[in-house]
Amino acid sequence: MGEAGPWVRGVRLGVDVGTVRVGVAVSDPDGILATPLATLARDSKAGEAAIPTDISEIMRLAREHESVEVVVGLPLTLAGAEGPAATQARAYARQLADAVAPIPVRLADERMSTAVASRRLSERGVRGRRQRAVVDQVAAVEILQGWLDLSRRRHA
Repeated sequence: MGEAGPWVRGVRLGVDVGTVRVGVAVSDPDGILATPLATLARDSKAGEAAIPTDISEIMRLAREHESVEVVVGLPLTLAGAEGPAATQARAYARQLADAVAPIPVRLADERMSTAVASRRLSERGVRGRRQRAVVDQVAAVEILQGWLDLSRRRHA
């Protein structure tokens, strides 16, 4: 788990970790565009020895899409500090990294991704229950797209 390594062509998954749901996005193999993939129910009932069902599903998606990297959103405060949500996201990313190894898991600053996703959906007329069903996927797209754009600039 860590910072970006050298650019490798291939599909990436983006993950927005919430307390109730986990949004997942996928990139194209060229790392240009992120698109929504799935919203998973967060499995908080799995015992210490068991792999939570949401992490198992991300493992399956990573294999299915032959992912070269998984990017997990790190919810920093507006000041750039880490609070309780960031601590939980780091713990989730560690558990996910163990599950999807040897695929690297990276953390990406996701300040405001859910707020941006909600605003974009509202602008498109998606509200209420329909918005809650997809906001996590759209937040995962925001996280992954930001990561892809930054990575392309770094390796251009």
